[in-house]
Amino acid sequence: MQIKDDEFEIPFFKTNGFLRKECPHCGAHYWTQDPESQNCGDAPCQKYTFIGSPPTKRPFTVSEMRSKFIQFFEKNGHTPIAPYPVIARWRDDVYLVGASIFDFQPYVTEGVLPPPANPLVVSQPCLRFTDLDNVGPTAGRHLVIFEMGGAHAFNYPERRLYWKDETIRYHHKLLTGELGVKSEDVTYKEHFWSGGGNAGPDVEACVAGLEISTLVFMSYKTADGDLVEMPIKTVDTGYGIERWAWLSQGAPSGFHAIYPELIDKLVTQVGITGGKSLIGEATKLSGVMNFETLKDRIEARQTIAAALGVTIEQLDAVLRPMEQIYVVADHTKALAFMLSEAVIPSNVAEGYLARLLTRRSLRMLKLLGIENALQEIVAFQIDHWSKDFHRLAEMKNETLEALAVEEEKYRRTISRGAETVEKITKDLKVRGLQEMPEETLIELYDSHGLVPEMVKELTPNLTVKIPDNFFSIVAQRHTTAPAGEESPVITALKTKVSQLQATRLLYYEDEKMTQFKATVIAVLNHHVVLDRTCFYPEGGGQAADIGSLKYGDKTVQVTDVQKIGGVVVHAVDGRPPTVNEEVEGFVEPERRRSLMRHHTATHILIGAARRILGEHAWQAGARKEEQKSRLDISHYRHLTPEQVAEIEKIAMRTVTADLPVEFAWMSRQEAEKKFGFRIYQGGAVPGREIRIVNIKGWDTEACGGTHCSRTGEVGIIKILKVERPQDGVERLIFATGEQALDYIQEKDTLLSQIAETIDTPVEKLPEAVQTLMERERECRKAIERFQAETADKEAAEAVKSTKEISGVKLVTLVKETADEKAMILLSSKITETNPEAVAVIIARDGTLRIFVSAGPKAQEKGAHAGEISRELAQIVDGGGGGKPYFGQGGGSKVEMADEALRRAEEIVARQLAK
Repeated sequence: MQIKDDEFEIPFFKTNGFLRKECPHCGAHYWTQDPESQNCGDAPCQKYTFIGSPPTKRPFTVSEMRSKFIQFFEKNGHTPIAPYPVIARWRDDVYLVGASIFDFQPYVTEGVLPPPANPLVVSQPCLRFTDLDNVGPTAGRHLVIFEMGGAHAFNYPERRLYWKDETIRYHHKLLTGELGVKSEDVTYKEHFWSGGGNAGPDVEACVAGLEISTLVFMSYKTADGDLVEMPIKTVDTGYGIERWAWLSQGAPSGFHAIYPELIDKLVTQVGITGGKSLIGEATKLSGVMNFETLKDRIEARQTIAAALGVTIEQLDAVLRPMEQIYVVADHTKALAFMLSEAVIPSNVAEGYLARLLTRRSLRMLKLLGIENALQEIVAFQIDHWSKDFHRLAEMKNETLEALAVEEEKYRRTISRGAETVEKITKDLKVRGLQEMPEETLIELYDSHGLVPEMVKELTPNLTVKIPDNFFSIVAQRHTTAPAGEESPVITALKTKVSQLQATRLLYYEDEKMTQFKATVIAVLNHHVVLDRTCFYPEGGGQAADIGSLKYGDKTVQVTDVQKIGGVVVHAVDGRPPTVNEEVEGFVEPERRRSLMRHHTATHILIGAARRILGEHAWQAGARKEEQKSRLDISHYRHLTPEQVAEIEKIAMRTVTADLPVEFAWMSRQEAEKKFGFRIYQGGAVPGREIRIVNIKGWDTEACGGTHCSRTGEVGIIKILKVERPQDGVERLIFATGEQALDYIQEKDTLLSQIAETIDTPVEKLPEAVQTLMERERECRKAIERFQAETADKEAAEAVKSTKEISGVKLVTLVKETADEKAMILLSSKITETNPEAVAVIIARDGTLRIFVSAGPKAQEKGAHAGEISRELAQIVDGGGGGKPYFGQGGGSKVEMADEALRRAEEIVARQLAK
C-alpha cells in the first residue's frame, strides 16, 4: 500500500530536527537527524558498522535486554504480562505465534474482549518459517525463533491512550537515553505492515545497518484482500530482543550474541579455525548482500572473499560450517520450545514444522561430522533457556524422548531413500520427463525426508533443479491452518438465517431435558428454526440429536440439527410446520444419554492418557457417536497393550470416583488465566464467553458439548481397539454404558463359542490355543518337508526334458494347481539343480500364474527372468515382472497357456542373442 506523504508528519520528528529523505538504494522514505545521511540505514542499503564497535553504553545478553525492555515500559505505565505459548491453539487460522500481536488477535483487536492490561508489555517468543533458507547465510538477520518485545496500546474511540508520536518517543528514549545510542545514528524508515489479519503503516528503526524494531500503527483489518478500517487503533511494536542484544555486543554474528556458549562449544567440537575476526568482517559485508537466490549467495561469497583478500575456498572453509552451526543453534532452540508445548513431529500441522526442523538439524549435524549430537544440543538449549522459560525444564525428558523417536524414524526413512527415488525416477521416465518436477521434489521431502541434494545425487540421469528457497516453500505450505470445509446446505442457509434472532439453547439450561415447547420463527424448505430448542446441533465432534416435532395432529422427524451463528436449524422429514405455529419437540432420549456419556468419557480418557503417557498427550481430534466414539491422542510411539490397559483402568477409577462435572461460562481471558491454554484441548473455541467443562481435579476444557453431571453416570468405559490414523497420533475407539456392555457380552459369547468348538473351558483357552498353534506349526513343517522332497524329485525329472538354446537349458511346465509357494520352490529347485537352466512354469487354476527362474550361468549368458515373465504375462492378457533371477506374473486367458510356453523359447533365444 502507498504510504501517504504526511503519514509521519508527527511532532517528535519536527521538534527534534529529523529530516524526511528518500533512500537512493531502496527508494523508501526515512527520517534522520543527519543531513549528510546517504541511505535509510538498513541492510542491504548499508553495511553493518556495529560489529566490533557497538554503539551502546555496554553489552547486554538476551536475558538482560529482555529485562531492560520490560522494566523500561513498566516504568512508563505499561503492565508486564507473561508470554503466551508459541503454539497458537487459541486460534483456528494459524499454528504458530508469529508476532506478539498474535496473542490478541482477533478478539482484542476487534473489540470482542478487553485486553489483559492497557497499555501492556510482553516479550513473546515467536516462530517464523518465512525465510528458512536464509537462516545461517545472513549471520543473524533471519531466525526461525526469536523474541518480540511488544509494547501494546489499544486506543478505543472513547478512550485514546497514545499513538504515533508517543510510540516513537518511547522507542527513541529507550534506545538513546537508556542504552546510549547516538540520536543522529538512528533512522526511522517508512513502511506498511500486514500480518495475522491486520495491517497499518509503520516505521522500521535502524541503527548501523541493522533493523532493530518495527513500530506498527495498526488501523485496518484485512478481509478478502481489502483493508477495512477498524475503530480500535492498536499500537503494535515489535522490538527484536535478539537484535538489540546483538547491536549492544557488536558480536561477529547474531548467533554469537544469542548463543555464545553453544557456538563456542560447537566450533571446538567441529574443529573450525580462522577466528572470529574473519567471521565478523564477513558478516559486516554480508549486510549489503542479497541472499534471495543461490546465484545471489555465490556472488555474495565471491564479493566478500575479494574484499577480505582471501580465496573463495579459504572463506568457504570457515563460513560454510559456521552457517551450518548457526542453523543448528536456531533450529534446536525452536524444537525445544515447540516440543515443550506438546508438539509431536509428524506429517501434519505444526508437527510437520517440528519434523522439518529436526531433519534440517540432523542434515547439518551430519555435514559437520557430529550427526549424533542432536540430543545433547537440545538438552543444552533446554537447560539454558529454562532459566527464563520454566516450561522447558518441566518437559525436558518428554522432549528428548520424542526427539529420539523422531531421529530413529528419520534414519529408517533415509535408509530406504535410494529405493524410493529409483521407483519415482522410473515412473517419471515412463511419462517421458527428463526433469524432476518441483512437486515431486517436495513430495520426496514431505513424505520421505529426502533433501533435494540427496535426490540429485541419486538421480544422475535426470535433471534436478532445486528452488533457491526450497525449505521456505515447503514450510509455507504448513504454517497456515486450512479452513474447515462447510457443507453446501450450511452455505445455502447462512444468508437466510443471518437476520434471525438467536435461538435460546435449552440444552445448556438442562442437559437432561428431552421435551420442550417452542414457536416456529422460520421455515426454509425442510429446515425449521424455532425460538428455543433442546436439540443439540452437531458440533465439537459430537453428533446431532434426532427426534421429532409435533404440531396439531401431525408429527415430523428431526433428522439433523446444525447451528449457524447463533441460530439452530432443524432438518425435518415431512411437511414442516408453519411460521408462528406452536410445536412440541421430543429429543430421542437414549441417543442423547449415550452421546453425553461418550462426550464425558472423552474428557476422562484424555486425562488418563496424559497421566500415563505424559504432558505431551493432547487431543488431536475426536468424534462422539451413539454406539461408539473415537479419541485421537498425540503420541510419538505406538501404544502398547499395557499402556492401553492402564489408560482404561485409571479412566474407570475416575468413573467410579463419581466426580462432579461442573459447567461455567467465563470470559476467554479469565478461563485462560485460571486454567491455562490446555482448555483448548479440543481446538479453538470462538466467542467472548466460552463454556468451561471441569471434571474437578481431572480435566478442564472449553467445550460446548452435552455431558453427564457426574462421572459415575458414564457407567463403563471400554476401549474397543487402537488405530494409528497418521504418524504421531494414536486413535482410541471406545464405547460407554450399555454400548460397552454389549461389546463385552459379545466378546464373552464369542469366547464361549470358541471354547465349546475346541472342547475346553474358557479359562483354559490360552493353553488350548497354544497347543493348537504348536500342532499347526508341526503340520506346516511336515508339509514343507514333503513339498521340498517333491520339488527335488520333480526338478530332477524336469531337467531331463530340456530344450537347449545357445547353451541355456529351457524347462517348461504346466501345473494344475493354485499353490504359489510350491511353484516358486519348484522353479528355484530346477535352477539350483542346473545353473544353466531357465525354468518357466505356468500354474493353471481358473486363471494363469507364471513363474520364471534363471540360474546364475543362464543370467551370465543374458537370460532375465523378470523380463521373460513380463512378456509372457502380456500374451495371456496380464502383467508381470521381476529380477534377473526370478520373475512372476499372470493373466486371465487360460486357453493361451500352451501358446505362452511356445513363445518362451522365442523370448529366451532373443535375450541370449543380444
